[in-house]
Amino acid sequence: MNFHLLKILVLNEMRLRTRRLSSIVALLAVSFLSWNMIADPLSGYTMMAINDARILYNSAALALGSASMGSPLFCLIGFYLVRGRIGEDLRSGIGGVIGASPIGNLQFLFARWLGGVAYLLALSLAYLATVLVCHLLRGEGPLELAVYLTTYALLFLPMVLFSVSCAIMFDSFALLMGKFGDVLYFLLWIAQSALIATFANDAKVQISPLMVLDFSGLATTVMIFKEQMHSNQISIGGALFDPKLPALTMPDVQWHTQLLLLRANTFLLSLLPLIPAALFFHRYSPDRVKASSAKQRRTPLALLNQYLRPLARLSNPLFRLAANMPGIAGQVMADIALIFATAPSAILLLLVCNVMGLLEPFARGSGSLIFATTCWGILASDISSRDFAADCERLTGIAPGGIARRYLRQVLAAATLGLLFSASVLLRWIVLAPQNAAILLVGIFSLAALATLLGRTSRTPRTFMALFMFWLFVATQAVKFPLMDVVGFNGFGNLASMGVHGLIGVIALVAGMAYNRWRSEVA
Repeated sequence: MNFHLLKILVLNEMRLRTRRLSSIVALLAVSFLSWNMIADPLSGYTMMAINDARILYNSAALALGSASMGSPLFCLIGFYLVRGRIGEDLRSGIGGVIGASPIGNLQFLFARWLGGVAYLLALSLAYLATVLVCHLLRGEGPLELAVYLTTYALLFLPMVLFSVSCAIMFDSFALLMGKFGDVLYFLLWIAQSALIATFANDAKVQISPLMVLDFSGLATTVMIFKEQMHSNQISIGGALFDPKLPALTMPDVQWHTQLLLLRANTFLLSLLPLIPAALFFHRYSPDRVKASSAKQRRTPLALLNQYLRPLARLSNPLFRLAANMPGIAGQVMADIALIFATAPSAILLLLVCNVMGLLEPFARGSGSLIFATTCWGILASDISSRDFAADCERLTGIAPGGIARRYLRQVLAAATLGLLFSASVLLRWIVLAPQNAAILLVGIFSLAALATLLGRTSRTPRTFMALFMFWLFVATQAVKFPLMDVVGFNGFGNLASMGVHGLIGVIALVAGMAYNRWRSEVA
């Protein structure tokens, strides 16, 4: 092991990752969510409640609550932020140089892993800093730094190691390097959430061997709350409370031997994905993984697109229509046609979503809209980063209208795609529930603006996709919170939430236009 070389590789990893705008965007998004979950009690909501009584915001409560809410999100978004470096090596051509260099696979992967761990730990510390500031503003007791550091170390460390280890393993297999790997990891994350629900609904206060799989630490947090507060009626994250009941005080958490052994075993288990990564790393070998789209043909999604290739002919009329439409409208239509031509599965999904919307009985909410929103979000995530991935940003930037029109075209293309996927539900709501239709329209605009902004600034679809998947999961669980019902599929959106989402969309649109203008001036 050449430690000098290892140090250089790790520092380079840190520099490359921390200089990305996606790091700042992700941190701001996580901090925004955490501050909204640590609600001001004057609003009628609290971060934690037990039997309708709120828990005072002392150091023990805020440390445990903020860590339990931030860790699952970091477990999801951290994977998408860390992975992709090997794909960048392939696209840039540096992969061949690395493959021919004398550095061994173990040292190379270890350096990438250490760099990813250091990067996520830096983001975690920045997140902790925002929580400490929140404590100074809303805390109801002294700020005990040791309590925060102990809690975050025990809950965050296994999560960081697991997400980075999985990112390295997924990048080491050609089969898992594309969107199939992205979706597979999301399913693994959902499986963890199901494990947490099992312990949350269990009336018994005991540690199960299955809790060793609790990489995010949320199941451990639920167990601690049950042990400390002696209750099973626990709400964490944006809970209503009865102001007439006296507030409860969270005692200092006692990390007894069983809990410490549990987190230590989880810590060790989080390193296991590195074993198959080291054994099957492709070493940038051109017969195992290529920089071209050949590697994508091995993924199930690409195989499905290959089988559905005849459906791509249905996009031909859209190309002819785009050629005959003037200005930005023709450019938007061309973008939509390109999506359907390159991914024929999107045409099949479009038909399925609209048939489901037509056959679904009318109601305030819409189950079919959840499926349509999911399909649309995945497709829209890479509209604004596609030019960068294809290395044609400069070419599209000199098209009529320049960079500003290109960005506006991408926003409109993402929004139009959303309208197409939700068309059957939208048309029914326009007639039978106009307010729901307005919420859907505003929600599509807001998500489209955010997808374009995050894709353009981070130059990767994964930043938006990770946040989108997290929101989708939360929205399907917290069905009665209007602010979470962005497109109205829960039926609890209202005029106030619609106004908030519309404002977010406008801010994202303006910020994206300003960013593009700044980029054009410094280029």
